[in-house]
Order: sequence, then C-alpha cells, then structure tokens
Amino acid sequence: MLGVLQITASPASADLPEFTWSKAVTMWSMDPFLFVVGVWVTGLYLYGVHVLRRRGDDWPISRVLWFVVAGMGGFFLATQGGISRYDTVLISTHMVQHMILSMWVPLALALGAPVTLALRALPGSTRTGPKKVLLAVLHSRVAKVLSFPPFTLALYVLSPWALYFSGWYDASLTSEYVHQMMHIHLVLVGTLFFWPLLGLDPVPGRVSHPMRLLLLLLTLPFHAFLGITIMDQKTIIGGDHYASLREGPMADWLPSMASDQHLAGAILWASGDAIGMIFFATLFAQWVRSSMKEAEQVDRRLDREEARAAARAAQEGVASDSGPGSAADQ
Repeated sequence: MLGVLQITASPASADLPEFTWSKAVTMWSMDPFLFVVGVWVTGLYLYGVHVLRRRGDDWPISRVLWFVVAGMGGFFLATQGGISRYDTVLISTHMVQHMILSMWVPLALALGAPVTLALRALPGSTRTGPKKVLLAVLHSRVAKVLSFPPFTLALYVLSPWALYFSGWYDASLTSEYVHQMMHIHLVLVGTLFFWPLLGLDPVPGRVSHPMRLLLLLLTLPFHAFLGITIMDQKTIIGGDHYASLREGPMADWLPSMASDQHLAGAILWASGDAIGMIFFATLFAQWVRSSMKEAEQVDRRLDREEARAAARAAQEGVASDSGPGSAADQ
C-alpha cells in the first residue's frame, strides 16, 4: 500500500531516493487492482494446466514458462516493482514500463497459448457449456472486427501518439484510475495486434506468414519516428507535473526534464526495435518450421502416389503375363 500512497500523493510531496536500475527489482509495492488482476490471470492459467495434467493430457512446460514467468512476471515487474514506483516521477522510467506492457508482455503471453489451453481445459463441448461460449466469442463479429489486421495495426500505431500528444498522459499522472486503465490499455492493444500475428492460438485475424512479417515490419518505423519526435520535442510532456516534482525533496537528484524526455524517446526507439526484432525472429522461425512441415507433407504425399503407381504397374504386369496370348500359353 505504501507504493500506491506514494503514487497518489501530490507531486510536490512525493519523496523517493535517487532511481537506479537495481531498484527496478528490489523496490516493490502493491497496486491492489492490478495485483488482483495479475493473480487471477496467472491462477486461471495454472488451473487450466492442472486440469489437463490431472486427466492425463500433456501441456508443454515451455508454454507455462512463457506465460507465467516471462509474461505475467513482466506484468508484475512493470506494475508492482520499482519501475511502477518511479513511473510518475521519471518519464524515462515510464517509457520502460510502456514497452514492457505493450510489447514484451503480449509476446510472452501469446507464446503461452492461453486460448488453446482454455479450449482444451474448459468443460462442455462445441454445442454446450463454457467451451461453446468461448467458441462463440472467438467467432463473433466483434472478435473479427477487433482482430482485423489493418484495424489492429492502426490502433497499435496511433495509440502511443494519442497517449503522449493529448491530455491522456497528463490525466494519468494525476488520476490513479486513469493510470491503471492506461496500463490495461497498453497490454490489451499489444495483445490484439500481436496474438493473431504469432498464430499459436485459434483467434480471428490470423494471416499468412509473409503478411505477418510485413505487418510487424510496418510497426518498426513508427516506433523510431515516435521516439525521435519525443526526443526532439521542445514542449515537455507532462511538464506541469514534472516541474512540481523539482520543487520538492527530490529536486537534488532529478535530472532536467528535457534530458529525461530525451532519454525516454531513445528508450522507446531502441527497445521498440529490439523487441520487434525478437518478434520478427520468432515469426521467421515459425515460417521456416511451417514450410518444412509442408515440404514433409508434400514428400509423403508424393511417396504415397509413387507407391500406388508402382502397385498399379505391378498389377497390370501380372495381369498381362497371365492373360490370353501370353508367352506361357503359346
């Protein structure tokens, strides 16, 4: 609760020690709402794995590690760890949080294939029960619209511009509710864009592997352009809030607002490209594996066709040898 009180306190009265990156993993606080959301999501996933294994079905441990450790671990680090303690004090720290929630967490959660897990673990069938409800949601018009690639690309690309160049970011610095909803928004928008591209779950919006790579590559220039724009921006984003902090007890160690904003833009640019390339490598590896499987299927089909052709030829040869006018009869 201490971390929440510090966040919701007035900017001038906030008092934290100088930020170092070690504090990102050593200073922890609890945001009750996001903590409960994270615990429920993690618990439901682990319960689904338990249901499968209890009835003798297998679920890859790699998917559990991706979802629970990398995905939800990243979520807790960004919203409950030291990063969250300083995300309203330094815009550069907020930008690290932004990239974790909007890119890394959706990537890791998608690699955990939670929709596939739910379809296997939920009771019922395609005609009755919770499984039918989930399938109805996945095939609904709303799901198809929300996962339509051009729409999700536009939403993913334009949301950061709306966040930093409207009153939205200023509101998140003064309202705890807006602040929490911003975190949820970043994860949801990243999920809508990246999950269909990864293609592990049977969600609407999946496209061919070349199109997945193209859509991902289209996001990289926008991250770079937004990062450069923030670096070169003369107007300080959240200027009133950050100026008031420099009139309080943290004034001795806080960097200048311009230099902190410059660092935030650089973090957005560099981390966006870095995580994007990790995602690109993942998609490319999937494409290669898919192509190899298709080649193996083609080889097996050709082998079967050759075997059937050889069998027919052998049968025809036997028939011609035993038929009327054969050399044996003469």
